[in-house]
Amino acid sequence: MSGIEMDDFGALVERPDAGVRRESVERWRRLVKPAGGLGKAAGLADWLAAVQGQLPARPIERARVLVFAADHGVAVLGVSARPAGTASVLARAVIDGTAPVSVLARRYGAQVRVVDMALDCDPAELPAEVTAHRVRRGSGRLDIEDALTVEEAEQAFRTGMALADEEADSGTDLVLLGDISVGGTTPAAVLIAALCGTDASVVTGRGSGIDDLAWMRKCAAIRDGLRRARPVLGDQLALLAAVGGADFAAITGFLLQSAVRKLPVVLDGVVSAACALVAQRIAFRAPDWWVAGHASSEAGQDKALDRISLEPLLDQGIASGGGTGAVLALPLLQAAADLSAELPDEAEPVEPAGSEEPRAPEHPEHPDDTPEA
Repeated sequence: MSGIEMDDFGALVERPDAGVRRESVERWRRLVKPAGGLGKAAGLADWLAAVQGQLPARPIERARVLVFAADHGVAVLGVSARPAGTASVLARAVIDGTAPVSVLARRYGAQVRVVDMALDCDPAELPAEVTAHRVRRGSGRLDIEDALTVEEAEQAFRTGMALADEEADSGTDLVLLGDISVGGTTPAAVLIAALCGTDASVVTGRGSGIDDLAWMRKCAAIRDGLRRARPVLGDQLALLAAVGGADFAAITGFLLQSAVRKLPVVLDGVVSAACALVAQRIAFRAPDWWVAGHASSEAGQDKALDRISLEPLLDQGIASGGGTGAVLALPLLQAAADLSAELPDEAEPVEPAGSEEPRAPEHPEHPDDTPEA
């Protein structure tokens, strides 16, 4: 029996400040002509103001890319284009700064942190701060056995919660969520199909770029996983233990505790979408604290995001994972925050029609146009 009181999250997670959001919407009506002239950027600024609880919104200054890493036992079935148990190679590229997500994070001023939850490698191969939270070495094959024990799932879930507290306490103002795995899109598809009540074929994607034969193997594994998932749908921790993995449990715990701590999160691909779907089952208000960074090529992501009413900010065909799509959305959020923070609250004076000579400003520095602190 789990020692985590999941029902508590429903009471602890509050909605972002609706009053601030309404004030932000009204402010754009005053400041921008024509109405809606800033399009979706204004909507993002409204969301940022609401989650920050202030207007104007603060600029984003301490963004963090948090990447959860794990290997999945189901990969031995040949459901990935990568060999089973090699996610540590992908993690090392992020750590060394050579992965796409690392390049983009440097460009946009975000710090990157990799968290090993269940990589199938010797811990000595990676820095100690990366492996400090490892729950186990790889996960079980979800088609024939539980991915984790319930105790391991609880440990991973609590790790995610603790990491959310660490980020909130350190002053992080936006988390860009990522994941690294081999075989991870298979448990993601199982969770989404189970929670959305769909067939395996509807949520089975190409993952790392598999061919038709691998797709059929993957679809079969998802069907087998679904048979094991359905009996535990009412217990989210048991569900994560049965057909998820340590990274899935940790991401779910992170998302929920981030919502409790009022820390906004940008979701990445199908793995974070699957975890968000599980988290929504636990606390229905939690999705108000997240945005979806991009639309991946995985059909399951569409299902999950539709169920939690999130629309991707970008659709650029990104499939590399690791948080790349989430980081690509960071400039949009930075721009929205800067527009809210720096546009003056009073519009420039408009000359009456038919004036023969322009009026000189009463004061050249326009002191009344200074943005609010």
